[in-house]
Order: sequence, then structure tokens, then C-alpha cells
Amino acid sequence: ALSVVVASWRWQRVLAVFGAAVPVRRLISHYFAGQFVGNVLPSTIGGDVLRITRVSKDVGARDTAFASVLVERLTGFVSLPLIMLVGFLAQPSLATTTNGWIALLAGVGTVVVFGLVLVVAGHPHLAGRFTEHENWTRYIGMVHIGVNRLRRHPRDAVGVIATACLYQCIVVGGVYCAIHTVGLTIPNAAVLAFIPAVAIAQVMPISVGGFGLREGLLVLLLHPLGVDTGPAVAVGLLWYTMVLIASLAGAPAFAIGHRARPVPTGSEA
Repeated sequence: ALSVVVASWRWQRVLAVFGAAVPVRRLISHYFAGQFVGNVLPSTIGGDVLRITRVSKDVGARDTAFASVLVERLTGFVSLPLIMLVGFLAQPSLATTTNGWIALLAGVGTVVVFGLVLVVAGHPHLAGRFTEHENWTRYIGMVHIGVNRLRRHPRDAVGVIATACLYQCIVVGGVYCAIHTVGLTIPNAAVLAFIPAVAIAQVMPISVGGFGLREGLLVLLLHPLGVDTGPAVAVGLLWYTMVLIASLAGAPAFAIGHRARPVPTGSEA
């Protein structure tokens, strides 16, 4: 639940890059509602779509809302590999375990994808050529604007990445608790190196809620450390259960709906 609060703070910092000022309490409500939709309800629209819809009424621009959620999600492509790097630097031998290459591949692949996205989003002749469009392509143009502003203002970029790292550290900390809840004892460096790799994989659209993929990767990564299949699967199920329980807190925000209250943006803020 604390990770959702920090994620909302990260979202607020991203919105500020687009010149939109929204109270963090309001964003927390939107984020919890999105979590409820994405993790509890059998919905096909997804929590991110709900967040975009609701915050667009606060900022008065759907393209800004879309770009803020997308850029906020992209921060995970930086923070997760950074946490993994800390784990591998703390215990380099983890890279030579039987399946350690899987985590390394996930981290390197994430960095490569992030680099490609930055090139496409930041290039004036790729995403940049849509900034003046009035149709749906203006959403792509707005992402270009946000990426360029982060490039021109390193302090804002560092602030966004810092809150993203804090968010991911809280998530990893929750999984650390799950690991010890089932009585496992593994190096703390392994938690930092391997759990972000699982977090990267479970958001890929090749499974429902990460089921199977999350648990399978935990088995593969933790088995060389002496962890049996049963406890590794239990960690994955506890991980999902924690997310599910926290998401239930979004039920009231989802049920009440959104009460539009325009927030000043840009020079009016």
C-alpha cells in the first residue's frame, strides 16, 4: 500500500514536467482505483486507462494524462535495472549461478528497450513530428514533449527517477518479507538482483496477472540458491496476495467515481 502512495508521488512529479499540478492526495485516489480495476476486477480496460481518464479531467487534457502515465511507467525501465545492478555488485557470484543469466538478460533487455524508446520519443523527426497534430497522433507528440523536457531539466529527471527507485525498493522490500515469511534464507543481494527481474517479466502481456510466469521465474532463479519449488511458488503467491489486498483499498475510490475539480496548469499553477 505504501508503494502505491510513493507511485502517486512519482506520478505527480511526472505531471509537473508537463506543467500540470495535481494534489498528491487526489492522485493517490486515482492510483488506488486503478489498482483495484487492474488487479481485482475482471476488466479489460485496465487500471492505467482508468487513471488516464480520471486525471485528464483534472488537467483538462487527455493527451497530457496519457503521456504522464506512459512516462511514469517508463521510469521502471530505469529503476529496476539499477536495483538489479546493486544486487550483482554486492555479490558478483550471483551472475554465475545456473540461471543467473536470466536476470542479467532481463536487465540488459530492459535497458536496451528503454534506450530505443528514448530515441524514438525524443527524436524530432520521429515522435516529434506529431507535436502539432490534432488527431490521435498528438498523444505521441505529447510523449515527445515530456521526454525532451526531462532531458533539458536534469534535476527534474533525477527527482522522477529517485521516486521511481524508492517505489521499486518498497515493492522489493515487500517480497523480502514474503521470502522470510515462508522461512527462506537467501542472500539479501539475491533479493536485489533477482526480484526486479521477476517484476520486469511479470508485467509482460503473455500471462494473466503474472500467474505462472512469476512463480516459474522464482523457481528458476532461487533453486540454485538451495530453494525448493514449493517455497519459491509460495513466495510468488504471497507477492500477488499482497498486491491484491492493497488493491482492495481502491474499491471506495472506484465506486465513488471522479468528481471533476480542474487544477491550474502551466503558468496558472
